[in-house]
Amino acid sequence: MSKSALTFLLFPMFLFGSMASPVLALNTEPESSETKSEQEDDEVDIEELERQLDILAEEVERLRSGEPEVEVTDDRARQLGLAPSAAAVYRQQSGLSIAGYGEMLLENYGDTKQNGDPAGQTTKFDMLRHIIYTGYRFNDQFIFNSEIEVEHAKEAYVEFAYVDYLINENFGLRGGLVLVPMGLVNEFHEPTVFMGAERPVTENKIIPSTWRENGGGLFGAFDNVSFRLFFVNGFNGAKFASGGLRGGRQKGGKAKAENFAITGRLDVTPTPGVFFGGSFYTGGSAQGQVEDKAVTVTIFDVHGQAQVRGFDLRALYARANLGDVAELNETLGLTGSSAVGEKMNGGYVQVGYNLLSQASGAGGVALTPYVRYEKVDTQAGMQSGFSRSLSTNNTYTTLGIELKPIPNVVLKVDHAWVSNEAETGINQFNVNLGYSF
Repeated sequence: MSKSALTFLLFPMFLFGSMASPVLALNTEPESSETKSEQEDDEVDIEELERQLDILAEEVERLRSGEPEVEVTDDRARQLGLAPSAAAVYRQQSGLSIAGYGEMLLENYGDTKQNGDPAGQTTKFDMLRHIIYTGYRFNDQFIFNSEIEVEHAKEAYVEFAYVDYLINENFGLRGGLVLVPMGLVNEFHEPTVFMGAERPVTENKIIPSTWRENGGGLFGAFDNVSFRLFFVNGFNGAKFASGGLRGGRQKGGKAKAENFAITGRLDVTPTPGVFFGGSFYTGGSAQGQVEDKAVTVTIFDVHGQAQVRGFDLRALYARANLGDVAELNETLGLTGSSAVGEKMNGGYVQVGYNLLSQASGAGGVALTPYVRYEKVDTQAGMQSGFSRSLSTNNTYTTLGIELKPIPNVVLKVDHAWVSNEAETGINQFNVNLGYSF
């Protein structure tokens, strides 16, 4: 029986008891020791009834306000494949939910050209993204969740939009435009969740965050173990480049679906704040554009994160293997060092420590210096007879600090040193203001 049902069954009984009990006080007969004992027992009963009525009043107020019976913690949200704000609809008993996040980014590249910028344009200030989550809980089993994103203050996208069917507390089905469940950032990309003014490069070029495709599948969680297994449309391999897989995302818009893929994830959470696991993706990407070939892409990653006593430790390694690369490069007309590689890999280790974590008077303020060391090579393996570019094998060292005056607002400042054998590396200074709600 639910708490609400129990409330309405018990309430008349408590009410009757509280109304009947004063009648005992009307007895005007001389008090015997037995009568006094009975009155004392009655007073105890009245106090207990009043206590239980207070509990009932709190229960009625909770039901009226629509608060959930079970709190969805951040760890539980992660098991569902959701960052904290993205899980807002799961904290509703019913009806509409609205949440969101955003971030503004200032980048300075010194005197070096970056991303095709003309010489002299060394600083950019960008309203990088603003997001609104909208969800609707139809009942205990059906939930709709979505993320609508505006990038660079003008470009609108649907980041995800799906329906969940909760079979029971351990299993659910999800279908729609779904996030590919890989890495530490792709599903958990709110700026108050990841450290760094910019996302790790590995989770941009090899796990191309934010990566979403049309499809669906199964998700679940058992105490300390969670998993997701989805069937989605494959990449569009005609958009691959020597710099990685990012261009091959189809983002749910009129996606080519000659080739499909399967992707999954398994995480273990031995204690709150700590988890580790792995994920994979495999499927064709030719989409009928490379004759008689599938151009199979297989990606796997291993990852871990620990947030304990002020420390924030994160690590990830990812590798991608591509099949039929010779035929793909021939179809795309790519030769030499501009060709798509057969193998790509990358990884990083990141450490931060909240200097105020042990300060009793900090009032929830967090001040966390961090350092990230990362290596990414998008041409780690090349087809026979093709040379590689020295500029696609890069080392990134990032040193920074983030300030959270409250958990939902963050200011991140960092400096990245990028080096490679081609000596085309850069020094990059970043400032990021982020928020979530």
